[in-house]
Amino acid sequence: MPDTKAPDLTIVPPGGGAEGFLGTIGVVFKLWGEDTGGSVSIVEHPFPVGSLVPPHLHTLEDEYSIVTEGEIGFRSGDREVVLGAGGYITKPRSELHTMWNAGSMPARMIEVISPAGFEHFFRELSELLADGPPAPDAVPAIAARYGLQMGRPAWLPDLIERYGLTPPPG
Repeated sequence: MPDTKAPDLTIVPPGGGAEGFLGTIGVVFKLWGEDTGGSVSIVEHPFPVGSLVPPHLHTLEDEYSIVTEGEIGFRSGDREVVLGAGGYITKPRSELHTMWNAGSMPARMIEVISPAGFEHFFRELSELLADGPPAPDAVPAIAARYGLQMGRPAWLPDLIERYGLTPPPG
C-alpha cells in the first residue's frame, strides 16, 4: 500500500520568521531550503532609507525579487530600474547586481532564491555581525563558501550620489 501521509507543512504567520541584520539591510527568514526540498528559499529584506547592498554576483543561484513597500532600485549588469510596491525583477546568477532604497521611506522586498542554500549565508552573516565588528577576512571567507563574489564597479559612486546612499564599507 502506498504511503498516504501528507508532507509536513511549513507555516509562517504574518510577521513571523527569525530576523537578522546584514550590515546595510535586514533579513527575515520565511522559508528555508529544508522546508522546500531544496528548490527555493524565501526571505524578506527591510531596506532603511539610504541603504545600499554592496554590488555582488552569485555563482550558484538566481534571485527573484518582489517589492512590497516603498521604492527599491536595482542594477543588474548595465540595466537599472526603480520599482515600487508590486514590482518584480529577476537577477540572474553570474551577473553583478545591487539594490538600494530609492525613496524617502523605508522599503521592503521578498527575495526568492533558487536553488535554496544561500539563506544560510544570510544567517551566518547576521550572526557574525551580531557579535560586533568582524575580523577583516571573516566576511570574504563566508562569501567564498557560498559562491558570492563582491564587486566595485565604476558606476557605483554615481549611483551613491544620485540617491544619497550610504557607501558600502571598504
